[in-house]
Formats: sequence, structure tokens, C-alpha cells
Amino acid sequence: MSNRVSALRDHHIALGALPNSGEAVGLDDWNGMEVAWSYATDPCDEHDAVREAAGLFDVSGLRKVIVSGPDALAVVDDIITRDMTKIYPGKSAYGPILLDNGHICDDAIIANNGDDGFMVVHGSGESMERLHESAEGKNVSITLDDNLFDISLQGPKAVTFLNQHTPFDLPSLAYFHHQDTTLFGNACTISRTGYSGERGYEIFARAAEIVDIWEKILENGKSEGIMPCSFSCLDKIRVEAALLFFPYDMTQDNTPWEVGLDWAISKNGTYRGKDACAAARGQEKIRFGGIVADHDDALVGGETLWLDGKEVGVVNGPVWSHRMNKSLALVHLKPEAAAPGTKLQLKGDGMETTATVSSVPFYDPEKTRTHS
Repeated sequence: MSNRVSALRDHHIALGALPNSGEAVGLDDWNGMEVAWSYATDPCDEHDAVREAAGLFDVSGLRKVIVSGPDALAVVDDIITRDMTKIYPGKSAYGPILLDNGHICDDAIIANNGDDGFMVVHGSGESMERLHESAEGKNVSITLDDNLFDISLQGPKAVTFLNQHTPFDLPSLAYFHHQDTTLFGNACTISRTGYSGERGYEIFARAAEIVDIWEKILENGKSEGIMPCSFSCLDKIRVEAALLFFPYDMTQDNTPWEVGLDWAISKNGTYRGKDACAAARGQEKIRFGGIVADHDDALVGGETLWLDGKEVGVVNGPVWSHRMNKSLALVHLKPEAAAPGTKLQLKGDGMETTATVSSVPFYDPEKTRTHS
């Protein structure tokens, strides 16, 4: 059941995201908040907007946790695999959150807001539980701020469009950096982050401000091809970009090494689960990867993958990419079946076909669009 409410709920309903219970359509729960899984518009048109202009998402379902006080740095440094002592004010870091056994229980972006204050932005995993455990006996305050909302403008036109409406020099904002500023005269924080495989920005603001910013972006951006986008679109673009979604592409059964998060593991950090995580390196039971299925639609998810009569994997994140004209999926594979180019059998409920292991990301493998 949803007990958190987006300030933009009425706007989503007006766009065709009607309240629904039971299926991921219309307006339905994610992470305790109703989110727009679909609008009256075609998710493929929304997909095109993100890749060619920009798409606007309400991602307020993410939980924003404020960690403040003299021991705030020690707490955030304990829960994430990144070395937070190197994350200066105005910068943020992404990484997995681990259990003591070295397995993943969530992922988060942690922003250093300065003055002994950090913001932890996380999804549906156990970041809050780990924060409270790490805070025991320390001089720190931990608060879920559900009056702070988060929208995301993603796509190649996002930077020039937003720069027209803020006094801040937005093009100068580096990747994974943020700035307090105004947008259309509304106080907000703009962060150069996203979940799309494109250059984009997340905008954090209070209820009245976020509603006005949403309306002004769509009003002023319509002629540029900017449009509101649903979570159905978000799933398409994040799978193309091979961006992980907990608890599908990574679960409490997985270590960071198994899901391609080696780069997010600090060698010098003192994070919880470090010893167990380090011991698990080289012991990977699965590998994170992608497949292109010989199928003319999206797979359902949960299909099994086979090599030489042996089950070697499972489908976690399937989509149909009309732009690539392919049935794509993020998968877990046994190491012996994970090499790109490997031909697999794919079996699901009432269907059987073939698939080919692909390197990931499927889209922009050099990540030039997000980083440039």
C-alpha cells in the first residue's frame, strides 16, 4: 500500500496515469508511493523524447534521507562501499549498500551538502536500516524527508533548456555534482545525475516549488520536444543503458563483484561488510550481463537460459527496444555462459526460443552521452 504521496499526483492522473491496484500500469505503488507507470502517451514516444530531446520523470518515490551532525561523515562512510572522505561538498557518489555478509541490500547516491550534512537517496532496499545501525552511539540525526520531491529531466536538450531558466551556469556543473540555485524562480537543488544513459539532471525541491518547476518545464519545453515520461519508459532506457534496479538485477543473494560493481568498491574504505565482500572476490556464482532474444516483443521476466542442456541463467530486466528493434534483457548468467556471443536456449511459460549474450550497455557502450 502507498503511504507516501507525490506533490505531482494530480498531474499524473491528468496525464492518464489512473489509480490502479494490482498491476504496474497507470498510477501504482513503488517504494511506498504511487508512481506513474504509464500515461495516455505511448512509452515509445516518451523513449524517443529522452534520446532525441528530453523526458521529464517524477522520481519522488526515491527516499531522501538527511544525515546531519558531527558524526554524519562517519555514518555515511560506514554504509556505502565508496570512500566518502573523498566526496567534498557539492559532490555525490553512487554505490551499493551491503549487509555484514558482503551481499547487496540496496544501492544509493549519497550527496555531500556541506556543514556536516549528507543526503542519502535510495530505493526500496534497506538503506535506512543500515543507517540506523551505523548511527548507534554516534552524534548524528537521521531523517526521512518526504517533503522533498525529486524530478528528473533526461536527454540531450536538458542542459541548454534548463540553463535558460536558472541563474547558475549549468553547463559548468560536473557529473555527480550538485548546486543549490533557482529554476523558474523556485528554490531548488540541481544534480547532474540520472538513470537514463543520457546527460540529465535531477531537481530537488519542496512541494509548491516542484509543482511549478514541473509545469514550467513542460510548458516551455513542449516546442523543444520535451514531454512527461512514465516508469514504463524509464525501464526501457535504463535497460538499454544497463543500469541496475534493486531487487531485480541485484539482490541480497549477490555480491558487488557478481553484478559489475567492482568500480564502486573502495580499496581504502571502512564500510560495513568490507571483509566479507573482499573474501567473496573471485568466488562469483553468477555474472551480470545482457542478451538479445530472438523474439518480436519484450520477454516477461523470469525465463531461464540454457547452454548444452544445462540451466545457466535467468532473465531479470526485459524490454522491447523499438529504437534498436531488439528484444533486450538484463540477465544473471553462470560464468561459463557469460561471454558475449554465446548462443543460448531461452525457455519461458509457453515459449521457447534462442538468445545471444551481448556486452552491456546495449546503448552508448562508451557512455559518451552521460559523461560529455
